[in-house]
Amino acid sequence: MKLPDVKNWKLPRLRRVDVERLLIVGASALVVVLALGGGDPAETMVWEEPPVTAETSTTLTEETEMVSTVCWYEDGDGYLVPVTRQIPMQDGIAKATLSLMVQSAENDLSAARMGLTNVVPEGVTFDIDISGGKARVDMSAEALNCMNAEEELLMVQGVAATLCGFDTVEEVSFLFDGQKRSRLTHGTDVSGVFTADTVNLENVEAASASASAYAEQVQLYFPSASGRMLVPVTRTVFSPADLPTAILELAKGPRSDSGLECPMPEGCGVKAVSVKNGVATIDFSREFAQIAQYTDGGHQAMQAIVFTASQFPGIKTVKVTVEGKAFNAEPQSVSTFVNQASEVMAWYPGVVEID
Repeated sequence: MKLPDVKNWKLPRLRRVDVERLLIVGASALVVVLALGGGDPAETMVWEEPPVTAETSTTLTEETEMVSTVCWYEDGDGYLVPVTRQIPMQDGIAKATLSLMVQSAENDLSAARMGLTNVVPEGVTFDIDISGGKARVDMSAEALNCMNAEEELLMVQGVAATLCGFDTVEEVSFLFDGQKRSRLTHGTDVSGVFTADTVNLENVEAASASASAYAEQVQLYFPSASGRMLVPVTRTVFSPADLPTAILELAKGPRSDSGLECPMPEGCGVKAVSVKNGVATIDFSREFAQIAQYTDGGHQAMQAIVFTASQFPGIKTVKVTVEGKAFNAEPQSVSTFVNQASEVMAWYPGVVEID
């Protein structure tokens, strides 16, 4: 993994309305600073987390219990990326989580500080019904205001992935303004159900498309080009969609045109994969030990393995070995809480953590 090059960081793709909104917010903040302190605009400005509104949270006190929840955003390369946020425990936690993904001055600023953008149009509200592992979400008419089919797909996949992050939800269907629709404004098919395991779907090679009857899918986690986040990618395989297949595909790395990084050192091979009593043991060739020389000490590489393994039921911890010898002192527990917001923000100098 390469050391992030600040000069080549990719900023999120902002729509004109997003740019105008951020310019207004930034200008207002600068006016306040100059008015209060007569300061030099070149002085360092420290961002503060936007206040939690009544729409998304109860009143905060020192005793308020905070819980982890996963929101999905768009990055500068058009990928959907999960980020773990901390919000107050409350009734309607799913609706509160989705509210963080709706475009607004506060939400757009929070997302921009992570190098991301929100995927739900401004003004959208949600009505959610969950029963028997199925969630039906009714999005208000503003959801029909996406500018193109790409934005529509990111919106519905991001909302579905967010809801599927809760233990009570396995699949999601949509209503819009109280009505069932087969397609959205720009043609996106919303007639069926959505799950979390098809985000960032890789294109299938034409030569393989004829074998679609034998196709399976696995979700792989690759570091972004900046190294700040892990990006889930859904890859089509023509072998059993199990842990050995997923780890082998992870070691192959992302597609060359993906803009993502391979978490494994060059030449690293997978020697054995086994699961026993909830512990997945993955044995790599000696090249794997080189991750200790990465700028982050190999943290993202290990997390890529753990989160890739977390999609398979029954796996509770992951143990990595190199040529049969233990590499990590203790097996790492699997988790759905990927890309902690505080860690993502740590890459941006001069700002404080948001969660």
